[in-house]
Amino acid sequence: MKKVSTILSHLTSQPQFKFLKQQVCYRKYIALLTPKYQKAIAFIYIKDNTLFIAVKHPGFKMELNYNRDLLKSLLIQLNTHDERCEMMRASKVVIFHSKYHAMPEEKLSYVSVPYYAEQASGTFKLPEDETLAASFKRIKALIQCKQ
Repeated sequence: MKKVSTILSHLTSQPQFKFLKQQVCYRKYIALLTPKYQKAIAFIYIKDNTLFIAVKHPGFKMELNYNRDLLKSLLIQLNTHDERCEMMRASKVVIFHSKYHAMPEEKLSYVSVPYYAEQASGTFKLPEDETLAASFKRIKALIQCKQ
């Protein structure tokens, strides 16, 4: 029985699945970057000897523009050290903001009625009036029941 790794390597060697090999190299390239830049990048691709980097926020575009030399040098190092990524050659780096990136996962919101612990102890002086005293006794019983 064949292993999954042998099947995948066979598939990536086929010309019609060339993009699979490219995707592996793109992920390796992103993994070489710092975690901050990894979160900033939505996707990358190479076209016409130009590396295109799409960022999730316009603020990261400015920051990555200052580090173009770092991005180029990492790409060159990836080319020299990994034979499978030799096709990733680019002389120019273009960074742009993409509003089209992976949708964030929906967070399930838990809506509930807030519950607070009873802070009253139910100890107070009873008034002399019988109707008021009866009301106070009912309130005292409710407070003691909640504790």
